[in-house]
Amino acid sequence: MNLKNSLKKMLSMLSTRVFLPLTLLTTTLLTSISCIPTISTNPQSTFDTYGPVAESQLVLFYWILGAAIFVFVAMTFILLYTVYKFRRKSDDEIPEQIHGNKKLEIAWTILPCLILAAIAVPTVLTIFDNTNSPDTSSNSVTVDVYAHQWFWEFKYNHPSNETEKITVANEMHIPVGKVININLYSDDVIHSFWIPKLAGKVDLMPGNNNTMWLQADKEGVYLGQCAEFCGVAHALMKFRVIAESQEDFEKWLLAQSTEAIETIEPQALEGKEIFESRDAGCWSCHTIRGSSRSKGKTGPDLTHIASRSHIAAGVIENNQQNMTKWIENPNSIKPGTLMSTNGQVYNDPDKKLTGPEISALVAYLRTLK
Repeated sequence: MNLKNSLKKMLSMLSTRVFLPLTLLTTTLLTSISCIPTISTNPQSTFDTYGPVAESQLVLFYWILGAAIFVFVAMTFILLYTVYKFRRKSDDEIPEQIHGNKKLEIAWTILPCLILAAIAVPTVLTIFDNTNSPDTSSNSVTVDVYAHQWFWEFKYNHPSNETEKITVANEMHIPVGKVININLYSDDVIHSFWIPKLAGKVDLMPGNNNTMWLQADKEGVYLGQCAEFCGVAHALMKFRVIAESQEDFEKWLLAQSTEAIETIEPQALEGKEIFESRDAGCWSCHTIRGSSRSKGKTGPDLTHIASRSHIAAGVIENNQQNMTKWIENPNSIKPGTLMSTNGQVYNDPDKKLTGPEISALVAYLRTLK
């Protein structure tokens, strides 16, 4: 009863100047926690994990969050107790004078160290666990990731030729339940590879190649993007990870290893001629395997572009209308793209593509499945 009365008396003595800020802080904390279920439904939420790496990082986050809440509650209680205990009781009374307390000094030295250790130890262990791949055997899959301003390239080992690599752009396919070992490279500036639902971000730095691993436990499409500011189109440097069965992955990889199918459709043939013409210059930046001329390395590989769900590094859906808009004016969809900056057809009025030529180009690209 005495404790209850003391608490009531303590609360009644609190001034609005102290009570209001504490109330606002507590309300903010509780509101933030209550938003977690809603946040988890976001396509790029880190609270909705589908792989061991992301799961371990989420567990670590909750552990640190719990420690932070404990410190917040404990310090709030101590603050309230101190305000009540050492309040001014009368104009003339001299409060108790304290000149040191060894027990308190030892306690507030050791306790923070213990709290920091409780956070640091699991953090370091999680970092090491997520850095070292649990499987580097032939049972795993290795993918080389190359970041460019502003698109992604993924290179896979050829299923029948150990000396060759299969290159695809902006869509990464992986088999479910298998360890994916990733080598990260950048040819220009610092980028960051991030798939929130599968793994935390890892930087790609020119001249300093990094590695990481991940695993998808469920089939589906997972969104990823660059998480390090890398220039004007940084926010539009996206990609997709398609997690599928081992059988579907092997079928996809085999299909990607083939050259582009020759078209016999008249409009598409016209589009191919335009693509490979000196005036259009598309061939100088893009590769289409099977073409004797289109072997450029500046832009994404387009060998099987029609099989991808999105174009422009995951920005727009891959359909005829969007592809037409993209070729007409890439800068309107993705400001700063090198296609607009360096493309002859966008900088030389004499080489500008006409409407029928763009339609023919689209018809050709739509055959590359």
